[in-house]
Amino acid sequence: MVAKGDLVCVEDIKGDNRGCLTDNMEVNNNISKDRHWECVKNETFLEKRDCCSNAFRYRTIQDPASQRLTWYKPPLTVLVIKKARDAAVYSPFVQLVQWLIEEKRMVVFVESAVMEDPLLDQFGAFSTIKDRLMTFKLGKDDLTDKIDFIVCLGGDGTLLYASQLFQQSVPPVMAFHLGSLGFLTPFRFDNFQEQVNNVLEGHAALTLRSRLRCIVIKKNDSKLENGKNAEESNVEKPTSFLVLNEVVVDRGPSPYLSNIDLYLDGKHITSVQGDGLIVSTPTGSTAYAVAAGASMIHPSVPAIMVTPICPHSLSFRPIVVPAGVELKISVSPESRNTSWVSFDGRNRQELVHGDSLRVTTSIYPVPSICAQDQITDWFDSLGECLHWNVRKKQKHLDELTDLTHSSSNDTLDSLDRELNDRE
Repeated sequence: MVAKGDLVCVEDIKGDNRGCLTDNMEVNNNISKDRHWECVKNETFLEKRDCCSNAFRYRTIQDPASQRLTWYKPPLTVLVIKKARDAAVYSPFVQLVQWLIEEKRMVVFVESAVMEDPLLDQFGAFSTIKDRLMTFKLGKDDLTDKIDFIVCLGGDGTLLYASQLFQQSVPPVMAFHLGSLGFLTPFRFDNFQEQVNNVLEGHAALTLRSRLRCIVIKKNDSKLENGKNAEESNVEKPTSFLVLNEVVVDRGPSPYLSNIDLYLDGKHITSVQGDGLIVSTPTGSTAYAVAAGASMIHPSVPAIMVTPICPHSLSFRPIVVPAGVELKISVSPESRNTSWVSFDGRNRQELVHGDSLRVTTSIYPVPSICAQDQITDWFDSLGECLHWNVRKKQKHLDELTDLTHSSSNDTLDSLDRELNDRE
């Protein structure tokens, strides 16, 4: 049986796979009951053979409001991530952690660096719960299957950091706005108890924010492209990253133009001559990409955005390609310099001639919990954070003291004549 809708998010604990099931994929009915959550859609069900036979006749469009958070059993563990080096976050952090431990009886994970922060010792409440916190270190401890959901206190950077912590399946993320911009953090901290309770009870909508899987293949790793694995070829395994916003390829410190070849599913599309190239998710379309002239895409749209950075061409416009394609980016053989690549602003490294970057849509999205719903949250962020379409209202003619008798049939010439007659 398959869902009639486009998207159903499920999790298989055995393989730790959570992804999007489309009309031509079967749902695994043997999913482990140990999982704590899933994203469900209320849709009618069709036999798989019916979907396949009628695929050419119609296409079902997903309703964004149909993605809801459902817990199979009450969540027990929560990861709390706070913005670093911000004194305004300390008090909310202590209040939240104390409430989760003492009132909700949950196991709370925090970064090990939090325990070493001397400013937190100024809060008496923190000393009473400090010994009951679980800690982890980035790059050393694996949080897979240990966390039921995540709470972020800060700005958009805290959500990006949470995405970085989970390079496969990501628990649902609840982000409180305690940072600067807060485009991705829809919750306000004033009544955090009520809002967290709503999430724990499953009264919340979800936005599945797609991520990009980026694989850097070095020149010496060419044997891997010929079907051999790293062990057989005696070369280093390609570096892989998952990004929530964008991967950026630029000219670095070089004074020369970037000369980058862009391939889509193996076909050469174009060569980028300019300062660089941005490959972004719909979530990242409102970040660096929009500053470079790209359109803003709702995070539920399955797409990849390709945006040039200051191209030396008047006709090179940003483009949107399907989410299922593979992009390959490499330094052109004719390029005078190398390029540099960064992943959500981190892990910056050089791409030399012969290196390549492969970009595809990951099967592991970031399930972001909505304060209201997918549509309202996004447009509220556009208005509050980016002041989208903010303009002083044009006055109605009745509000103009010298034009009180005009009608919809009046022209500028007739209005001018009327004013002249009055004089």
